[in-house]
Amino acid sequence: MDVLVSQFKRWLTNISLDLVRECINEVAWDERLSAIIGPRGVGKTTLILQYIRQHYADSLSEVLYATAESLYFAQNTLVDLAERFVTNGGKHLFLDEIHRYQNWSREIKLIYDTYPELKVTISGSSLLQILNSEADLSRRCIWYNMQGLSFREFLQFYKGIDLPVFSFDNILQNPDEVCRKINTLCHPVPLFHEYLQVGYFPYYLEGEKRYYERVGNVIDYVIGTELPMVCKVETVNVRKLQMLLNVVAGLVPYELDISKIALMLQSSRNTVITYLRYLSMSKVINLLYSDIQSLKKVQKPDKMYLENPNMLYALCLDKANIGTARETFVVNQLGYQHRIEYSKKNGDFKIDGKYVFEVGGATKNFYQVADLPDSYILADDIEWPVGNKLPLWLVGLLY
Repeated sequence: MDVLVSQFKRWLTNISLDLVRECINEVAWDERLSAIIGPRGVGKTTLILQYIRQHYADSLSEVLYATAESLYFAQNTLVDLAERFVTNGGKHLFLDEIHRYQNWSREIKLIYDTYPELKVTISGSSLLQILNSEADLSRRCIWYNMQGLSFREFLQFYKGIDLPVFSFDNILQNPDEVCRKINTLCHPVPLFHEYLQVGYFPYYLEGEKRYYERVGNVIDYVIGTELPMVCKVETVNVRKLQMLLNVVAGLVPYELDISKIALMLQSSRNTVITYLRYLSMSKVINLLYSDIQSLKKVQKPDKMYLENPNMLYALCLDKANIGTARETFVVNQLGYQHRIEYSKKNGDFKIDGKYVFEVGGATKNFYQVADLPDSYILADDIEWPVGNKLPLWLVGLLY
């Protein structure tokens, strides 16, 4: 355990508190068992180490951070570590990349049942909940889904522009007031276009070239390592899934034709649907359905997007379609806190079963949503609302 303690202190020394996301207050740190899950690269490890620095700086002997990727676990178990840690006065154990540890959920359950005085926080891939049923942690663990940076956070961390979080209702009901607050501080449109390309992951300061390399590595890791390891995706299909993403990235969003995809991958329809679900759960893509309430519909998605616009630009570079980027942004930001459906007849999206949104450029008109109640246009390249035509970037102020 001494090796883990030394590694932990070394990592903690290099952690800065200059940029701390507000979501640090949304994690159930004080629960006996909590979990942070999310796409690789959104900052889960940094968030954990920042929390430790904030709350345990004067009592490091009571806390330990370890990653399940450590060679320590080649000869030791999680239960062994918990036993030694508690014996030495430990109170809060943080276990990162937990999905890298075989049978992690069973041992976490055993630790939970054996050491009621110990708090445990785990973190890992968005795929963790696929394995949750293995030990039935649902009644014990409080889960937190971590998202990449919002447009608001991008402005705060990298442009020095501080804005409060605005609620969805506030944006719809008082868009002039919200726009006034941001337009007095900056011209949001060029900054928003920058965010679409390089603002979602916390790699901004590394430069554009390095940024896209890291985003590409995130995608490759999920498809090449996590899906085979966690979901038992056959290795022969890994390359096919990579090809599928590149094809989708180069297209304007379209209604999914599962049969065509199955033919391309030389797989059955059921296999394709299963793999698409895994890609969605791992936060590589977002799947939309035209009727969430229908079980029949839920089995087959209607539309597919990459999970965030930065992935789109990483895969397409200068060939990325701006219309695709806009819709990808809306699905990413609204899907985090709201129910979003693909609208086949009127508009692009239906939100919470009520609001209809049409997404486009500055010249987008109301033709497709004319006379519909609770309908709005989210328009790019504008700074101020005009009636129910709202700036697209407003959606990036929700968290």
